[in-house]
Amino acid sequence: MTIEAELEDLAAEFEVLGDWEERYRYVIDLGKDLSPLSDAERSDANKVRGCASQVWLVTEPQADGTLRFRGDSDAHIVRGLIAIVLCLFSGRAPAEILAFDAPAAFERLGLKGALSQQRSNGLASMVARIRADAERAAA
Repeated sequence: MTIEAELEDLAAEFEVLGDWEERYRYVIDLGKDLSPLSDAERSDANKVRGCASQVWLVTEPQADGTLRFRGDSDAHIVRGLIAIVLCLFSGRAPAEILAFDAPAAFERLGLKGALSQQRSNGLASMVARIRADAERAAA
């Protein structure tokens, strides 16, 4: 499935849900499905800077050139935001990651207006980290 198709699936899920209280519950539920990281993976090297919560992101280059991402946080809503980011970016080629307009995607999902400034900054930091890893992989 393309990154745009994943975005459309997420947007359809969000549209079915009525208000942002329901959407927040859905985001939290998405985060519950994340596989936990090991203690070793919760390292300073994997920590995402610019997030108010503790956020770790592990990047695993695959044999086919795609990048697999795994992540975790100490905050429930942030774990859900990580799940959304992973749904969109994990398993993609670096060029696809770099070509994708993440801010427009988050606006399409309604996240831009629904998240606090701190959470919006954290989400942007996660995407910046993924893009930096994709740039390194593409070089």
